[in-house]
Amino acid sequence: MIQRSEILQTIEMIDQQHLDIRTVTMGISLLDCADASAERSCTKIYDKICRMAGNLVRTGEDIESEFGIPIVNKRVSVTPIALVAAASDAKDYTMFAKALDRAAREIGVNFLGGFSALVQKGMTEADRILIRSIPEALAETELVCSSVNVGSTRAGIDMTAVAEMGRTIKRAAELTADRGGFACAKLVVFCNAVEDNPFMAGAFHGVGEPECEIHVGVSGPGVVEHALKAVRGQCFDVVAETVKKTAFRITRMGQLVASEASQRLGVPFGIVDLSLAPTPAVGDSVAAILEEMGLESVGAPGTTAALALLNDAVKKGGVMASSHVGGLSGAFIPVSEDAGMIAAAEAGKLTIEKLEAMTCVCSVGLDMIAVPGDTTAETISAIIADEAAIGMINNKTTAVRIIPAPGKTVGDRVDFGGLLGTAPVIPVNRCSAADFIARGGRIPAPLHSLKN
Repeated sequence: MIQRSEILQTIEMIDQQHLDIRTVTMGISLLDCADASAERSCTKIYDKICRMAGNLVRTGEDIESEFGIPIVNKRVSVTPIALVAAASDAKDYTMFAKALDRAAREIGVNFLGGFSALVQKGMTEADRILIRSIPEALAETELVCSSVNVGSTRAGIDMTAVAEMGRTIKRAAELTADRGGFACAKLVVFCNAVEDNPFMAGAFHGVGEPECEIHVGVSGPGVVEHALKAVRGQCFDVVAETVKKTAFRITRMGQLVASEASQRLGVPFGIVDLSLAPTPAVGDSVAAILEEMGLESVGAPGTTAALALLNDAVKKGGVMASSHVGGLSGAFIPVSEDAGMIAAAEAGKLTIEKLEAMTCVCSVGLDMIAVPGDTTAETISAIIADEAAIGMINNKTTAVRIIPAPGKTVGDRVDFGGLLGTAPVIPVNRCSAADFIARGGRIPAPLHSLKN
């Protein structure tokens, strides 16, 4: 049993070091909303989300008020819509996205994830329809987020789907050109996607999850940075131990909030996601943690090693603080959402190639990266393939959230506002990958996937 006295130790962290609960996310199964009539299915979806999550925002606010713990976002994730809509007569799933958006607005959440498809080994007709629907669905809604899983260690990489996602991202950017390609900020392409991720834009409620559950995503880069200031110049053993102890304290707070929300809403507690999620605010940066370890700038030689230490220590400390750790659980490096990453990218010290290397050891991938608007669909697909290969070979989750900003070129900025922040447009390699992407088919799973 967690005692409230434990939370008192975090008062300084909350007041001065940007410690918060980044999200309380309710996962909801929509499998029972499938219907031969798309209209009836959309009605069922809207009704069920409103019924199950109607008290989510109010409960989060009550916990905030009672414990003095900031909860930045209240969100919902649902069953991948391609699985639900497959039973319907619809040839375009935009109407499902609009139903999700209406429900999200009605219950007052910040985002709703699950306009998703799982195509790591191939596409059903429903998957194809959903992927074709993504650009319009995201352009015509505000709160709906989408994800597509194109690979896994067990299945390999569906390169036909990878090629399609490059075209999908380009189309989504074009449809929201007046907003800097905003639709792409709500779209993630995964390898080894997890079923209990509480963070947007990649959250969905997996088919192995219960009817309804509560997940919590903690944060606190500023807290870790502050703790490391006290051991400046000491050896890496001390650095790792300091991060572990700090992650333990952060996670205990997440465990308390998850338990309280679960009890008050009357649904099971799912997981605590340990990820250090930055914001554009000064003092809330993963880049600043790496620089506190001794790097002149994030992106410098040594950055990947520093990030590996951070990611591992966060997991080791956090897993001792909660009986149910899951989601992504590590350190996020979204360029537009981290003040230090933004500054380094604008100065040319942080490149997409270095970011790719960093994703080998962090918990997500190439996240919230703006590239020139004339970047081809094939280049985007090749970037996705590279990132999926890292995830497949290393048996970890990797992802790409990339914005080919319409009309923008290297050195420009794209401002999305709020937690999505400001993305500096960074260069990409201009060599063509068109013939590579045109091959289609599947990249086979690695030998070490055969574990049975």
